[in-house]
Amino acid sequence: MRQPDVEIYVKEADRDAVTQWLTHALGPCTPWQPRGQTFKCSAGALAITWFPKAVGKWHSLYIEGEQIPWETDLACARSAHAALGMQIRCAPGGWQEQDSNENDRWLKIDKDGETEIIWKTD
Repeated sequence: MRQPDVEIYVKEADRDAVTQWLTHALGPCTPWQPRGQTFKCSAGALAITWFPKAVGKWHSLYIEGEQIPWETDLACARSAHAALGMQIRCAPGGWQEQDSNENDRWLKIDKDGETEIIWKTD
């Protein structure tokens, strides 16, 4: 089932490289606009938020809208890893605010493949 948004975490990524990947995957992106601790842009009807160092050295990339080309966070993470060649992390399934300890379960995508890990983000 297609998610209404996707979120991935990219370690120590260069935002320009991420923008190039997004432009290739989604179409031209508007310039990034600072909004507090985040940066926002759009690609077509998609709203994109970049949260630098959201968790330590990990940057959050959050995409929302009805035309997201990836059905899941994992599909987006796979695309990002293939394009950027760096480790990407994402939730193993949909995420809900009321979820508790399940939030520590993550998928790590890197040169060695996909691995489920425990990642304490708070």
